Amino acid sequence: MSVDKFTPYNEKTIQRAPQWGRVPGELREAVTVVSQVLPFRTNQYVLDELINWDNIPNDPIFRLNFPHRAMLDDTDYATLRDVIAAGDKGQIALHAGKLRERMNPHPAGQQTHNVPELDGKEMSGMQHKYSQTILLFPKHGQTCHAYCTFCFRWPQFVGDGELAFAAEDAQGLTAYLARHREVTDVLITGGDPLIMRTNTLARYIEPLLAPEFEHIQNIRIGTKSVAYWPQRFVTDRDADELIRLFERVVTAGKHLAIMGHYNHPAELRPDIAQTALKRITATGAHTRLQSPILRHINDNAEAWRELWTTGVRLGAIPYYMFVERDTGARSYFEIPLVRAYEIFRDAYQRVSGLARTVRGPSMSAFPGKVLIDGTPTIRGEKVFALQFLQGRNADWARRPFYARYDPDATWFDQLTPAFGAEKFFFEDELPLPAPEPRELTVVGA
Repeated sequence: MSVDKFTPYNEKTIQRAPQWGRVPGELREAVTVVSQVLPFRTNQYVLDELINWDNIPNDPIFRLNFPHRAMLDDTDYATLRDVIAAGDKGQIALHAGKLRERMNPHPAGQQTHNVPELDGKEMSGMQHKYSQTILLFPKHGQTCHAYCTFCFRWPQFVGDGELAFAAEDAQGLTAYLARHREVTDVLITGGDPLIMRTNTLARYIEPLLAPEFEHIQNIRIGTKSVAYWPQRFVTDRDADELIRLFERVVTAGKHLAIMGHYNHPAELRPDIAQTALKRITATGAHTRLQSPILRHINDNAEAWRELWTTGVRLGAIPYYMFVERDTGARSYFEIPLVRAYEIFRDAYQRVSGLARTVRGPSMSAFPGKVLIDGTPTIRGEKVFALQFLQGRNADWARRPFYARYDPDATWFDQLTPAFGAEKFFFEDELPLPAPEPRELTVVGA
């Protein structure tokens, strides 16, 4: 029987959870220390339905929710632990802030290249990286039902206004869209837009259904609620109202895509999670499955095979396998690009054509979404075969290019051009920023 009353926990209240007594002391300490830097939030449904408490700390959903010591450098962890023990809140905040600054809080040019302008004014709470798609970050959706420890949007949740994106209302969006007819897709993201009540969410969505926005063909909602709180679609007091909102969007002639962040097949196993997917599908909306590949969580082909095949059976569409972004606790989760490609290929071979809608492994890097398409040997040189699925310049899409093979590379900025070239084909138009300092991957728990 699943939980119907939403009960969240943070680093201060987690001790009230019935399962807290099963968490070993060293892991409790990690919650206290690491959560000063990276946000921690879970809920009773995750604890009751998704975590196998006989398998902690190795259970993937436990690692997906609970901070671990190895998410910080050993020296940083020890220093911060000592500062916390001293009890000076100002010093704790200072040390935590310095660590965040070193974690590349806004990768891929989110603050420097992605923020759109209208009449010379930056549009708060919006990003426009690719011509067809605008991202909206509603002010009221700046949290989630639970936080993933790998999340590249972690700066939204740490209470620092300088790190967050937040749109007060839909007026800026509609004003921008009225001038930008090339935009066909609006992605409402966060945080999680479905943390909002339905009537609040509707204030952002319903203006897009007006005739003057006929160029908006697709409305996307990025959400983890399908996995961490499927009650949002089934038993919440306004769940039926949410379903009716989805129906109105579809009836208005828009394609509604629920971008479901599922990181492990365990999130699709509970009955209520499957009921939620079926209710969404019945509205005419489509759910797409996407996740980065993560060490400790889903770095094996069988997890992806089960996720994709279960999703297809329930009416969802496998969409993306991403590469873990170069931010936050990246050293804890990242795996070599060659290993990501091998896992993707192994999983792809195990599924039928209906699940082969998935694309990956894909890096959402500064110049665009870069697909790893193989590791061939060409003219005696082993290389990474790459292509853009999306680029800051649309003309880059699907153009093959090659990088020197590097068995240890975990991100795009660690790759160099193959065949003796000095730079990649797009760098004359868009020079790459200096790469983040490369750290050794932490192998332990």
